[in-house]
Amino acid sequence: MIELRGLAWDHRRCWGPLDASVAPYCAAHPDLRIAWDRRSLYEFGEGALADVLADYDLIIFDHPFIGDIAASQLLAPFDASLGADRLAEFARDSVGKSWSSYSRNGSQWALPIDAACQVASYRPDLMAGYGPAPTDHAALLRLARRLRADDKWIGLPMVPTDAMCLLLTFAAQKTGNAPYGFADRAVVETSLGELQELARLAHPLSRQWNPIRCYDHMVANDDVVYVPYAFGYVNYASAEHGPHLVYCDIPAAGHAGALLGGAGIGVSSQSKYREAAMAYAIHLSLPAYQRQQYVDAGGQPGSLAAWQDERVNAVTRNFFRDTLATIQASYLRPLDPGFIDFFRAAAPLATHAILGEMSAKEFFQRLTHLSEAGLARSAREGAHHEG
Repeated sequence: MIELRGLAWDHRRCWGPLDASVAPYCAAHPDLRIAWDRRSLYEFGEGALADVLADYDLIIFDHPFIGDIAASQLLAPFDASLGADRLAEFARDSVGKSWSSYSRNGSQWALPIDAACQVASYRPDLMAGYGPAPTDHAALLRLARRLRADDKWIGLPMVPTDAMCLLLTFAAQKTGNAPYGFADRAVVETSLGELQELARLAHPLSRQWNPIRCYDHMVANDDVVYVPYAFGYVNYASAEHGPHLVYCDIPAAGHAGALLGGAGIGVSSQSKYREAAMAYAIHLSLPAYQRQQYVDAGGQPGSLAAWQDERVNAVTRNFFRDTLATIQASYLRPLDPGFIDFFRAAAPLATHAILGEMSAKEFFQRLTHLSEAGLARSAREGAHHEG
């Protein structure tokens, strides 16, 4: 009997389709048992990865870990299991840069099982009196000021992780999605100024919110009408009871620069059952599964075919169709070793800077120091890999 253990993150968008897959997949493979555990959203995005891989065959994780994964070969690459033709098929079915976000050093270290980026959202019942959603930054500011005049708000999730994501997005919009656009002082200072203005118009609880907390507040209260930038969660669009959210493209030129998120599924290089684990991961990532059972169980698929599927959009109030332009033009963070350490250290500084608790000059100096330290590590790791 083969027993596979997997580690997911604790939201229905992630664990819903994984849990739902176990019984039918094991029924078709009677020599197999599968169990999924869960960890927090923070641990998924910024926690330690190497420490948990000894205990799990499969893991759901965020792509900025890829540099470290490839450098230390923490996961087993999918290349041999898929072959060139199927690799190409998966790449063509990718949403935005999701496929390449799990590639490094010529290998595919994970499959993009889930696709997401920062998108805009609103309560349709509350938004009805304010016209269509804004399509550029000037229109966003006009809406935010109109809402304040009516004692309502925009939401702007600004816990450290999301504050740093906001900064990277605004920098990417000014540098054509350049990987290290945040290394330009003028870009950072201009981006900070724009974000500070938005923060002053945002709900006071924004500092305490990640996207989930923000959306929970929006559907439970009537004071937050619109959110310009936050990672999309299809579950709030497909809600059957009570208020729901409508998702749309971000208010930026070409809908460009929204930071790419999502999740990949990888197989631990320490797994005793690599072949079985990879077969199951591939099954979960196939378009046929992603556009049916995956969505029906609350998942947010990584398959482009699923995003474009008419039935999928019908049951999710067009969540995918109406945000596709944004994710196709999204910003891919650097995939160098050490980037996750840089991000983790810079994130709290971003919140302070956006809220005006740190000068733009000091913020840029500290950001530069952290970035240079990360680049130095990347160079060392690259030399070690080549050796």
